[in-house]
Formats: sequence, structure tokens, C-alpha cells
Amino acid sequence: MKGLYDLDEVDAKLLRLLQNDCSLSNKELSYRLNKSITAVHERVKKLKNAGFIKRTVAILDRKKVGIDLISFSQVFLKAHTSEVLNEFEKQVLGFPEVMECYQMAGSYDFMLRIATRDMEAYHNFLRYKLAVLPHVNTVQTYFVLSETKSQTAYPI
Repeated sequence: MKGLYDLDEVDAKLLRLLQNDCSLSNKELSYRLNKSITAVHERVKKLKNAGFIKRTVAILDRKKVGIDLISFSQVFLKAHTSEVLNEFEKQVLGFPEVMECYQMAGSYDFMLRIATRDMEAYHNFLRYKLAVLPHVNTVQTYFVLSETKSQTAYPI
């Protein structure tokens, strides 16, 4: 698998395994990869140092932690200068409700994935945090009715 950012097949398989279960021990990984524990440890360390593995996290069941409403908001800004875009991004970083923020090409400027306890919490977020930002012109929000697929692992 050379060429995919200099990953060999073992590195690619290691990344696939870790994306699906980062709690696997080096011993378990070594068994699945048919490599020594030391070799696996060194490969993981190399992949972290090279930036392939950004961080290791636990993915929670959102309903068990009280997050019952997921929404996607399209944000339209009043201006598109570098200063305005940077200021918006900086402010959004401070909102714990915003799970993801993407600057978009097309008819709107940013797409936000927002996680809140319920509609009232979303309403408060919109009214007292997002809509009051100085350069926000319009916010158009879509609410998730059901989730068919939610994947965190990239195809490698």
C-alpha cells in the first residue's frame, strides 16, 4: 500500500484496527498483525509522531449523556474578509455545543453540527450565542430525525 502517504500494508491495517477500537492492547494488535509487541509499539509511536494519529478518544453514547438533539446549521456571514472569517471560527471554537465546524464553498459560509440536550437548549444556543455573533447574517438549521449511519473511521 505504498504511496498512500508512505503507509505500508501493516501500517494501514494497524490504523484500521485502531480506528475501530483504540483500546486494543499492543499485545492484541501484535497478534492480529502477526508482529512483535515491540514492533507494534514502535509503529504506533511512528504513526503518532507523523501525525496520522491525532488523538485517542472514547466515543460516548450521546443519549446516555443527555444529548437528545443533533442539528446542522448553515451559517451565512455578512462579510467574507479574512478577519471576519477568522473571528467567526475563533468564537465558534468556544461553544461546547458545536461538535464540528466546516467552512464551505457554495451558497452558505459555514456548516455546524450542533449537539444539545433538547430543543430549548438549542433555542438558547441560537438566540444567546450563535445569532448574536457580530458577523452572522442568517442561520438556517436542520434537525436530525434519525441516524442511519455514524462512522468515525476513514476508509484506508
